Amino acid sequence: MRRMFLATVAIALMLPLAPAANADTPDDTLVMAAQIDDIITLDPAEIFEFSGAEYAAQVYDRLVTYDVNDVSDIQPMIAESWEVSDDGKSFTFTIRDGITFHSGNPLTAQDVAYSLRRVIKLNLTPAFILAQFGLTAENVDEMITAPDDSTVILRTDQAYAPTFVLYCLTSGVGAVVDSQLVQEHEVDGDMGHEWLTTHSAGSGPFMLQQWSPSEALSYTAYEDYWRGEPGLDRVFVRHVAEAATQRLMLEQGDIDVARDLLADQVQALEDAEGIAIDVVPLGAIWYLGLNVKREPFQHVEVRQALKYLVDYATLESTILAGQFKVHQSFLPEGFLGAIEDTPFSLNVERAQELLAEAGYPDGFDITMDVRNSSPTTDMAQAIQSTFAQAGVNVEIIPGDGGQTLTRYRARNHDIYIGKWGPDYQDPHTNASTFAYNVDNSDDAAAKPLAWRNAWDIPEFSQRVEAAVLERDAATRAEMYEDIQRDHQEVSPFVIMFQEIAQIARSEDVQGLIWGPSFDSNYYWQATKN
Repeated sequence: MRRMFLATVAIALMLPLAPAANADTPDDTLVMAAQIDDIITLDPAEIFEFSGAEYAAQVYDRLVTYDVNDVSDIQPMIAESWEVSDDGKSFTFTIRDGITFHSGNPLTAQDVAYSLRRVIKLNLTPAFILAQFGLTAENVDEMITAPDDSTVILRTDQAYAPTFVLYCLTSGVGAVVDSQLVQEHEVDGDMGHEWLTTHSAGSGPFMLQQWSPSEALSYTAYEDYWRGEPGLDRVFVRHVAEAATQRLMLEQGDIDVARDLLADQVQALEDAEGIAIDVVPLGAIWYLGLNVKREPFQHVEVRQALKYLVDYATLESTILAGQFKVHQSFLPEGFLGAIEDTPFSLNVERAQELLAEAGYPDGFDITMDVRNSSPTTDMAQAIQSTFAQAGVNVEIIPGDGGQTLTRYRARNHDIYIGKWGPDYQDPHTNASTFAYNVDNSDDAAAKPLAWRNAWDIPEFSQRVEAAVLERDAATRAEMYEDIQRDHQEVSPFVIMFQEIAQIARSEDVQGLIWGPSFDSNYYWQATKN
């Protein structure tokens, strides 16, 4: 019956909107409209996209977590406690009793160790989060052990700040999979990867019902969840690219939550009866990535020029009003070492001078890969207009989230416009992607954002490595401040904004948790009046 019901909901929500439709959502179901076309996989060892990270937070539990209202408060999750050795290189976790996977299998320390080792052995995109502790496919079985069903020991190659290690384990790679179920679906030594791309094996509050790429994602409640039964039986998320359509669906009662409304649409709903607006500060940074493989971007002067060709203030006050604030450094506000310096503003004359110094007095032609959704398209068109004032003619290449990300990850872009969210709440998360690239070869093992933009930076990389080993917080903060100020001047990143989420929902829905990152958004405590 439950499967039949969800199929009916899915079919109904995928039909074109009827102009006079007015169908309230079911009392036991949360129905959400969001842009989820960036989902490429459902395997937590590979997930590295915003919507995928949010999916994993509903289906999987992690070793540790943090208070979404105070990210400095690292809290137990699957691990009920932990200890750090005197030398700072060994973390011993005590695993909570009584947790069961959706399959009914008990969750033990062996599952935790298997899950962490699996991330390293598969070596997919987010594996670097754990690999940075000196973990390799060759040594991980010795570095991560489970001496009994209740104990996991993680050893690191150096003595890092303990919070840095713990924050990494709060990220998606800290998700624990049902090792017995996954191994049952292993094919040719893939550790169940192909199967987990479209299936789930978690212990979280919701079970995956179905994923239709670029269309919909549905969940059913896991009634035996160890923290308590979810407040609603089902969650259905429909991919709706257009913000105007999301607004219409919310006003008509076809959905409970609209995730991607533009500033003017939010403003229009602020006084609407029965609708509430949640304002949530986020850690997401919006930026342009300039591929240094392209000749113009090999010149620092060109990279600087483009930073003077974005009308940050006008964008912030018009199409992005209330949802973005100007921010021009890679650490979001609230992070250790974050700076508020904004050295760039629209200055066409200065940009033209820099372009001339680089040998481009008349500008040049270039392309920009743009996700065909709001507000990305709106931002790209505005940037295209101001770039043209200095002769930089941009051809916008639209695509869905998966298409643009695939090109970007293969370094096949000229300019990429997108956002980056921290993988964990430590400054190294962004420093190690925006200012770190130890191997610029096409087949590099680690592929951070600096690599994606072919920026070869041994000196910056050394500074980032030094900062993550600094155990004194004040000294460490100063190191990140200095790195960011130098980064602003020379990097192939036009960092523009920090995001503020404005989420519109029916007032009937209560208890949704919106955190500073997509993987700290939780549905399980939501209820309907």
